[in-house]
Amino acid sequence: VHDTYTKHFFVLCEVDLIMAMKELTLFVVCSWFVSITEQEFFSSVDQVSQLFNEEENLLDTFSLYIDAEEENLKKMKSLLLLLQLGSFSNPQSPEETMRDPVAAFKLLKRLRHEWVNIAKFTQQSLYQEFQTLLDYSLIPELEDINSAALGLIGLQEIYKLYPHNITKETPLSADEAYYIGLVAYEEDKFQHAFLWFLHSLNRLTDFSSTTKNDLLRFLSSSAYQFGSLPVAIYFGQKLLNLDPSNEEIKVQLGLYRLIRLQRTSNPDIFTLNTQSNNSYEALCRGEVDERTSKRQRALSCRYSTGGGNPRLMYAPVKEEELWDEPKIIRYHDVISDTEIETLKDIARPELTRSQTGWGVISDIRTSQSVFLEEVGTVARISQRIADITGLSVESAEKLHVQNYGIGGRYTPHFDTGDEVNERTATFLIYMSDVEVGGATVFTNVGVAVKPEKGSAVFWYNLHKNGELDLKTKHAGCPVLVGNKWVANKWIHEFGQEFRRPCSLSQWE
Repeated sequence: VHDTYTKHFFVLCEVDLIMAMKELTLFVVCSWFVSITEQEFFSSVDQVSQLFNEEENLLDTFSLYIDAEEENLKKMKSLLLLLQLGSFSNPQSPEETMRDPVAAFKLLKRLRHEWVNIAKFTQQSLYQEFQTLLDYSLIPELEDINSAALGLIGLQEIYKLYPHNITKETPLSADEAYYIGLVAYEEDKFQHAFLWFLHSLNRLTDFSSTTKNDLLRFLSSSAYQFGSLPVAIYFGQKLLNLDPSNEEIKVQLGLYRLIRLQRTSNPDIFTLNTQSNNSYEALCRGEVDERTSKRQRALSCRYSTGGGNPRLMYAPVKEEELWDEPKIIRYHDVISDTEIETLKDIARPELTRSQTGWGVISDIRTSQSVFLEEVGTVARISQRIADITGLSVESAEKLHVQNYGIGGRYTPHFDTGDEVNERTATFLIYMSDVEVGGATVFTNVGVAVKPEKGSAVFWYNLHKNGELDLKTKHAGCPVLVGNKWVANKWIHEFGQEFRRPCSLSQWE
């Protein structure tokens, strides 16, 4: 009996240990869900990249949970066997058996101690909690998925890409392509919806949850909405061939044929229109560059000391003129890789969705950003900006670090908006290279500046007379391939009275 209860004791101890492991597992998983469900992912590629590690941690945690449950099941079976050995199974006369006070004590103790512990143990089983967690926790949020799909569609629109172009490196399944098509359809982007549905149809397999009927129905409807009646009729007829009894399709086909007789033109839904009058889109695609060879010959490169700044006398910066009106200058190697990683590490925990100049969240700006406190590395970088530009940063805004999202962009805008103390100049630091896309384009002068890690671009937003320079309208092109990090320093008017004196001329 002593050996039996000794074994019983160790079994319970092992069960407690397993419970502790399971509770820790659930704590880790719950912490993971709680920490990210309130976070937005699509607007920052860096935040999305963090999900790879999180998913790996979740898989490891889930594996530990399964192992713990399997081990727990073994222990429960052993415990059941021990309890069966120590109990009185189906006595013929319970009253007769309970005449023995020791037997009565054993029964009371067993029911009070062992079985109460077992009841607690089974009630604390984490299966239901874990299953509920997996069923109802959305990671990421649905908005992230839809916005990511819109980001891909936006890349198609700007760079005139077909689904097979954009999925060349990372193929999508039929179901994934179908989902993007649905998002495009809901946004009334019917040509892109059609192309994604067609891509999905070509990738359909026996394992796809998307059906051929669904795809044919949306292909026909997308073509009709786009105005391509012959294509709408073609796919509608294919759907009717699969489902001859579908009266709704018969009515639609009749309507399509009637409308076709009244139409004089049918746009080509299979071919994207590569012609665009939008200078922003054309610059992003590299189709426009106003820098003629004659004008470029007037531009120069030099070593600059920031107007004789003592800190730059023995370590001048490399200055390259990119444009003359407005004067756009690139400074090379203004920040080290170590400083860049430091800025990223400081910024990551605080990144939130970027706002426009009016303080609102909008699709025209897809990124996450944060203003950093001017201490340590940040303060040294701000001082370096002051040295290079020769301007005071006393009234400047804090260094603004920004990471772009999926298809991240910022549509054409001016860096102004403060009527009292206006942003007189912008110092834009590139903290990463971008393989494809992500250029800074000046839409009114036809200049595109490609991100170059460690360099910075500088320009004045205002003329010397304080008026807005309309030629400084600029934008961030969508990132097609890469992870774009930048840091902005917006330098304000106050403090520049003797560094950049005002002019009374309307031309300066």
